Amino acid sequence: MPKNAPERSLLALTQPVLADLRLLIEQARSHVASTANSTQTLLYWRVGDRIRREVLGQARAEYGERIVSTLSTQLIREYGRGFGLRSLRRMVQFSDVFPDAQIVATLSQVLRWSHFIEILPLKAPMEREFYAEMCRIERWPVQVLRQRIASQLYLRSAIAKQPESVIASELSQLREGGQVTPDLVFRDPYMLDFLGLPDGYSERDLESAILRDMERFLLELGAGFTFVARQKRISVGADDFYLDLLFYHRHLRRLVAVELKLEKFSPSHKGQMELYLRWLDQNDRAEGEASPIGLILCASADAEQVELMDLDSANIRVAQYLHALPELQVLQTQLHRVVQLARERQATLDQPDNKDET
Repeated sequence: MPKNAPERSLLALTQPVLADLRLLIEQARSHVASTANSTQTLLYWRVGDRIRREVLGQARAEYGERIVSTLSTQLIREYGRGFGLRSLRRMVQFSDVFPDAQIVATLSQVLRWSHFIEILPLKAPMEREFYAEMCRIERWPVQVLRQRIASQLYLRSAIAKQPESVIASELSQLREGGQVTPDLVFRDPYMLDFLGLPDGYSERDLESAILRDMERFLLELGAGFTFVARQKRISVGADDFYLDLLFYHRHLRRLVAVELKLEKFSPSHKGQMELYLRWLDQNDRAEGEASPIGLILCASADAEQVELMDLDSANIRVAQYLHALPELQVLQTQLHRVVQLARERQATLDQPDNKDET
């Protein structure tokens, strides 16, 4: 027997224990890092809250700023440059735009201080809450959060087109452990510039490009999507139809049928998608799943047509895709306009009928 045979035998015996010990160590390190990040974030909130209430809230503006500057000088001397004047001002802003300590404590279990640094400059309260909650639910790294903000995800989401009271209600329910809703999942438009489509591309070119770059397409769709099939055969009677793409969304717990259209949205597209959804509901929906939902991705869509057809009641969403990105300012202007018009239409629908009594 070779001399090193006992050593090999001992190593083999220790492998299961070693694997368990490694897991324990890694879990402990992860817990320590998570706890440290949460503690740091809460510390910064408490520092900002104390300065905001007891210094800036009671002193004249100019005098208050002088006190903050003095505090910063002393804290830098004792604890380092992390408490510079600019940092203290950011902490004050943090406590101002996120005034609820319990909400901050919940968010800080997932979001780091660097996440909040990206969110704080956003001016609209609902937009800040949207990114914070979606970041918590989907556990975005800071880089992904930065990309989501840069791509105007909030303004592209279906929820942004709802009245602010509805947005606040949905985000509150999500914060309290509620389910993600389709309005939080689906967006319009979808940014498909990464596909690098050539001029004069066909529908098959679009589908093939998506399949080649499925990872980035899933990233644009959002967390929770899983690819199921392409050209899914739908057999009805003696005819076969083919659904372009089929996904499953684990948060919504339902199949998502996707049809790709090179042309402008047409009312006939609704009938085609309804056929697919009914077939999937009867043949592919598993026990415990919600009814399938459809997404029609098209080159453009008339908002009045889409609204008149009441597609939401049929579990169908329509969205435009952009294969080339416009300038950021142009995109922001367009999205703000779309959101404004959608809210105005919703407000009109919510008004009671002003019919004369007979």
